[in-house]
Amino acid sequence: MPRTLLLSMTLALAPALFTSACAADPDPAAEAAVKPVQWPFTATEAARFNEPWAMTFLPDGSLLVTEKGGKLVHFDPASGKRGDISGVPTVAYGGQGGFGDVVVHPQFASNGLVYYSYAEDGTDDTRGAAVARAKLILNADGSGTLSDVQVIWRQTPKVSGRGHYGHRLAFGPDGKLWISSSERQKFDPAQDMKTNLGKIIRLNDDGSVPADNPFVAQGSPADQVWSLGHRSVLGLAFDGNGKLWEHEMGPKGGDELNLIQRGGNYGYPIVSNGDHYDGRTIPDHDTRPEFIAPVVTWRQVISPAGFIIYNGALFPQWQGSGFIGGLSSKSLVRVAFDGSKAREAERFDMGNRIREVEQGPDGALWLLEDGANARLLKLTPKAG
Repeated sequence: MPRTLLLSMTLALAPALFTSACAADPDPAAEAAVKPVQWPFTATEAARFNEPWAMTFLPDGSLLVTEKGGKLVHFDPASGKRGDISGVPTVAYGGQGGFGDVVVHPQFASNGLVYYSYAEDGTDDTRGAAVARAKLILNADGSGTLSDVQVIWRQTPKVSGRGHYGHRLAFGPDGKLWISSSERQKFDPAQDMKTNLGKIIRLNDDGSVPADNPFVAQGSPADQVWSLGHRSVLGLAFDGNGKLWEHEMGPKGGDELNLIQRGGNYGYPIVSNGDHYDGRTIPDHDTRPEFIAPVVTWRQVISPAGFIIYNGALFPQWQGSGFIGGLSSKSLVRVAFDGSKAREAERFDMGNRIREVEQGPDGALWLLEDGANARLLKLTPKAG
């Protein structure tokens, strides 16, 4: 039987917690004046996983869940049945590397295609992210197989280290595949158009390059790029108007929420509203107005992971809101949007690191905790 946990979630905003780039010269004291608000709701534990990283729903209401060590699990919340999917790649596990995101093709019901990302080894102790697509074949016992596997994209070049892969995936309203390619903790590649690191990537569903990408004339790999100047992007989501939002872990004191523009340069590592972890300063965005500034900056970082923009009916008061999982902040962060503006509206203390957020077919919110023996939680309105 699933174990139901009643969690009384409390918004607890500390002084100078976040700022909005839409407000001129934000006042930290005013930001801290938000009064704590309780939002009780029910969280039902549905399953546990080992180092889960991402999940996606299939049309029948079952889930695919990636585990960082290299497993893809099929789980049916209705029956509790679960099974492993064979045919997954060998992953470069370690640090932030391993199995990454998983999404289904917009026409999955007819073509059965799933897309997934992972870190893979190169030569001479190098690594990089890759994205593949395959046809998912499920068995009656809940297990399954990936067939006709095609690797359709890779980070280039592969570099040393085991951090900042990014490799979040999303399909846009245009039917294109969007990929976050983080800068692999190498800083400068985010501004170098001879690499696809530190960029938001836009591809056709077969991995080919759309003719209307902004840098097509520069050739590969610049032709893949939609925007540049990004650090560690762990969330991609389209709002109801088709605008793409992303969040990224900034350096110390500089987590960001950005509205992505075609051909836009977001400035990293030349500018950031945070500073290097070794104490070196980075000029703030307002010193270089030619770069696009974040819409929201978290000066006390939340370590964002996972991201949806809610459009369900189960929580009508949240329609159009964004939900971000917090790792170091151990929270679920609600973001309110107003056109091209945004602000943190509520923060719910989850007590554990939240790796992933998804919306279920019935409008419930689903969360994956981070780490070993991590819980899959279904959030529904509290009765009464």
